[in-house]
Amino acid sequence: MADRRLPTGGQAGQLAPAGRKAGQLTPARLGPADLARLGAAGMRARPLRAVLSALGIAIGIAAMLAVVGIATSSRAELTRTLDRLGTNLLTVAPGAGITGERTRLPAQATAMIGRIGPVQAVAATAALEDVAVYRNDHIPSGQTGSIAVFAAEPGLPGTVGATLARGSWLTPATERYPAVVLGATAAQRLGVRVMGTRVWLGGEWFAVVGVLRPVPLAGELDSAALVGWPAATAYLGFAGNPTTVYVRAAPQRVEAVRAVLGRTAKPQAPDEVRVSRPSDALAARRAADAALTGMLLGLGAVALFVGGLGVANTMVISVLERRAEVGLRRALGATRGQIRAQFLAESLLLSALGGAAGTLLGALVTAGYAGGRGWPVSLPAWASAAGVGVTVVVGALAGLYPAVRASRLAPTEALAAP
Repeated sequence: MADRRLPTGGQAGQLAPAGRKAGQLTPARLGPADLARLGAAGMRARPLRAVLSALGIAIGIAAMLAVVGIATSSRAELTRTLDRLGTNLLTVAPGAGITGERTRLPAQATAMIGRIGPVQAVAATAALEDVAVYRNDHIPSGQTGSIAVFAAEPGLPGTVGATLARGSWLTPATERYPAVVLGATAAQRLGVRVMGTRVWLGGEWFAVVGVLRPVPLAGELDSAALVGWPAATAYLGFAGNPTTVYVRAAPQRVEAVRAVLGRTAKPQAPDEVRVSRPSDALAARRAADAALTGMLLGLGAVALFVGGLGVANTMVISVLERRAEVGLRRALGATRGQIRAQFLAESLLLSALGGAAGTLLGALVTAGYAGGRGWPVSLPAWASAAGVGVTVVVGALAGLYPAVRASRLAPTEALAAP
């Protein structure tokens, strides 16, 4: 009787090419749709195990995408803040003398800096070191709440990019009288919510006329009480020497202005002047965020590795449990390559399911976190594509060994297994 082999998957066989015995059938080829159906059938047979294995992959992908998305959204918010505030703000402050003693800026430093051509705005503050502010005159002198008192020039808000939460800034009228503007943190510590509230400042009652919002490029103003330059001279014994001069320069000329600020502010001793750029601190924060992102991505990769091990474990157990099925298929004519492809397809489908769920979950976490913080939502397309690509690789690697092991089972050995 002629030797005939049944086609794989119940499909019709194909006539043998030239060189084979007449009437002999060759195993039918499994198309992509057939492999997908076989892989899905294996997953449907053990739904709980499939879901748990896919969940491991999903957690790893979601962790990686959430880390990338949140970090990217944070950097987008930082960039937006820098674009709004500008990176062209410089600060001038007194440095140390030759013997380490404290130095002072000349009283004319602000006016001299204002004469530099590319300087767009300039304003100064002066720390009143022996002056403290209290909610009332019954507070013990040591309980200052770490609130500094500064004399401030009228152009300060426009120079540093400060805005008012409520009330108004010091005007040519109020800067001569006992009026004070509080930083956001200072107002909170003093419990001031209503404009016109009086605070005990330097042994005098000062009326609160305004409260600032947080100032990103001049954080020292957040915990400060700001009084007018003339009022500080009249009521608080201020000598007129600034301690910090804020300079807003033309963006394309920032470095040129920075190079001459020391000689301009204090011509007789330029080495005793310290010039800094507040936006550099924000840039350093961006670098720190990048380093943190790398660490968190490593954690996401570990989670993904654990998920891959879960898929591999599922597939190995599946091979052991389905030895009889493998033996029957081999006895009916399935080739080793078809058995390999079947188990590999099942592993890829399992990983793809986890990858799709993880991508969706990572995007939702990013959107929820960034939206809750008021940040722009930014999830790079390459991150989503990489997440899908990684799942395919993990699925292939996790299913490779089980697939090869299944294909090597001899029909008689598999059918004889209990």
